[in-house]
Amino acid sequence: MTTRAKTPASTSLATLANDLRLACMRISRRVRFESTDIVAPHQFSVLARLEETPRTPRELADIERVSPPSMSRTVAALVERGLVLRADDPTDGRQVILSLTPEGVRTLKDIRRRRDEWMASRIKGLSIEEREVLARASEILLRVAGE
Repeated sequence: MTTRAKTPASTSLATLANDLRLACMRISRRVRFESTDIVAPHQFSVLARLEETPRTPRELADIERVSPPSMSRTVAALVERGLVLRADDPTDGRQVILSLTPEGVRTLKDIRRRRDEWMASRIKGLSIEEREVLARASEILLRVAGE
Protein backbone atom coordinates (compact mmCIF):
# COMPACT_ATOMS: atom_id res chain seq x y z
CA MET A 1 0.00 0.00 0.00
CA THR A 2 1.42 3.36 -0.97
CA THR A 3 0.44 6.60 0.63
CA ARG A 4 0.50 9.87 -1.16
CA ALA A 5 2.52 12.62 0.45
CA LYS A 6 0.30 15.30 1.87
CA THR A 7 0.71 18.77 0.49
CA PRO A 8 -0.80 21.89 2.01
CA ALA A 9 -3.32 22.05 -0.85
CA SER A 10 -4.41 18.42 -0.38
CA THR A 11 -4.68 18.53 3.41
CA SER A 12 -7.96 19.67 4.87
CA LEU A 13 -7.90 22.07 7.79
CA ALA A 14 -9.44 19.39 10.04
CA THR A 15 -6.81 16.82 9.04
CA LEU A 16 -3.97 19.29 9.52
CA ALA A 17 -5.34 20.33 12.92
CA ASN A 18 -5.59 16.69 14.02
CA ASP A 19 -2.14 15.70 12.72
CA LEU A 20 -0.48 18.77 14.22
CA ARG A 21 -2.20 18.29 17.59
CA LEU A 22 -1.13 14.65 17.77
CA ALA A 23 2.47 15.42 16.79
CA CYS A 24 2.74 18.25 19.33
CA MET A 25 1.21 16.12 22.08
CA ARG A 26 3.54 13.20 21.41
CA ILE A 27 6.65 15.35 21.31
CA SER A 28 5.56 17.22 24.43
CA ARG A 29 4.95 13.97 26.29
CA ARG A 30 8.31 12.54 25.26
CA VAL A 31 10.19 15.69 26.26
CA ARG A 32 8.29 16.04 29.56
CA PHE A 33 9.16 12.52 30.61
CA GLU A 34 12.78 12.72 29.47
CA SER A 35 14.12 13.82 32.89
CA THR A 36 11.70 12.25 35.34
CA ASP A 37 14.62 10.77 37.24
CA ILE A 38 15.34 14.30 38.52
CA VAL A 39 11.84 15.65 39.20
CA ALA A 40 8.35 14.70 38.06
CA PRO A 41 6.87 16.70 35.16
CA HIS A 42 4.44 18.59 37.42
CA GLN A 43 7.33 19.54 39.73
CA PHE A 44 9.35 20.81 36.77
CA SER A 45 6.42 23.00 35.79
CA VAL A 46 6.35 24.55 39.26
CA LEU A 47 10.10 25.18 39.16
CA ALA A 48 9.74 26.89 35.78
CA ARG A 49 6.91 29.09 37.09
CA LEU A 50 9.04 30.10 40.08
CA GLU A 51 11.93 30.97 37.78
CA GLU A 52 9.71 33.68 36.28
CA THR A 53 8.99 35.26 39.66
CA PRO A 54 8.39 34.25 43.29
CA ARG A 55 4.76 33.25 43.85
CA THR A 56 2.34 32.10 46.51
CA PRO A 57 1.15 28.49 46.55
CA ARG A 58 -2.33 29.74 45.60
CA GLU A 59 -0.96 31.56 42.54
CA LEU A 60 0.83 28.41 41.46
CA ALA A 61 -2.30 26.30 41.95
CA ASP A 62 -4.30 28.73 39.83
CA ILE A 63 -1.67 28.87 37.06
CA GLU A 64 -1.23 25.09 37.00
CA ARG A 65 -4.98 24.49 37.32
CA VAL A 66 -4.69 22.14 40.27
CA SER A 67 -6.28 22.19 43.69
CA PRO A 68 -4.52 24.06 46.50
CA PRO A 69 -3.98 20.81 48.48
CA SER A 70 -2.37 19.20 45.44
CA MET A 71 -0.07 22.20 44.99
CA SER A 72 0.78 22.11 48.71
CA ARG A 73 2.00 18.52 48.32
CA THR A 74 4.06 19.40 45.25
CA VAL A 75 5.60 22.42 46.98
CA ALA A 76 6.33 20.42 50.15
CA ALA A 77 8.23 17.83 48.10
CA LEU A 78 10.26 20.54 46.35
CA VAL A 79 11.01 22.30 49.65
CA GLU A 80 12.07 18.99 51.21
CA ARG A 81 14.49 18.40 48.31
CA GLY A 82 15.97 21.88 48.77
CA LEU A 83 14.77 23.16 45.38
CA VAL A 84 12.23 25.69 46.65
CA LEU A 85 12.39 28.11 49.56
CA ARG A 86 9.40 29.21 51.64
CA ALA A 87 9.45 32.71 53.12
CA ASP A 88 6.87 34.81 54.94
CA ASP A 89 5.28 37.50 52.79
CA PRO A 90 6.56 40.82 54.16
CA THR A 91 3.24 42.54 53.46
CA ASP A 92 0.88 39.76 54.61
CA GLY A 93 2.00 37.46 57.39
CA ARG A 94 -0.67 34.92 56.47
CA GLN A 95 0.91 34.35 53.07
CA VAL A 96 3.97 32.37 52.08
CA ILE A 97 6.15 33.35 49.13
CA LEU A 98 7.92 30.59 47.22
CA SER A 99 11.13 31.04 45.28
CA LEU A 100 13.84 28.87 43.77
CA THR A 101 16.93 28.00 45.74
CA PRO A 102 20.30 27.97 43.95
CA GLU A 103 19.91 24.18 43.75
CA GLY A 104 16.47 24.67 42.20
CA VAL A 105 17.97 26.94 39.54
CA ARG A 106 20.70 24.35 38.80
CA THR A 107 18.12 21.57 38.61
CA LEU A 108 15.96 23.53 36.20
CA LYS A 109 18.97 24.23 33.95
CA ASP A 110 20.02 20.58 34.06
CA ILE A 111 16.58 19.35 33.07
CA ARG A 112 16.39 21.83 30.21
CA ARG A 113 19.86 20.79 29.03
CA ARG A 114 18.85 17.11 29.07
CA ARG A 115 15.63 17.83 27.21
CA ASP A 116 17.48 19.88 24.61
CA GLU A 117 20.00 17.05 24.20
CA TRP A 118 17.14 14.60 23.68
CA MET A 119 15.59 16.82 21.02
CA ALA A 120 18.97 17.43 19.35
CA SER A 121 19.54 13.67 19.18
CA ARG A 122 16.22 13.30 17.38
CA ILE A 123 16.83 16.01 14.79
CA LYS A 124 20.53 15.48 14.13
CA GLY A 125 19.78 12.78 11.57
CA LEU A 126 17.53 15.07 9.54
CA SER A 127 18.65 16.69 6.33
CA ILE A 128 19.52 20.38 6.23
CA GLU A 129 16.30 20.99 4.30
CA GLU A 130 14.24 19.20 6.96
CA ARG A 131 15.94 21.23 9.69
CA GLU A 132 15.14 24.43 7.81
CA VAL A 133 11.49 23.36 7.60
CA LEU A 134 11.48 22.69 11.36
CA ALA A 135 13.02 26.10 12.04
CA ARG A 136 10.24 27.78 10.06
CA ALA A 137 7.63 25.51 11.65
CA SER A 138 8.89 26.40 15.14
CA GLU A 139 8.23 30.08 14.47
CA ILE A 140 4.74 29.29 13.18
CA LEU A 141 3.95 26.97 16.10
CA LEU A 142 4.93 29.68 18.58
CA ARG A 143 2.48 32.02 16.84
CA VAL A 144 -0.23 29.35 16.93
CA ALA A 145 0.45 28.84 20.65
CA GLY A 146 0.10 32.58 21.20
CA GLU A 147 3.69 33.00 22.40
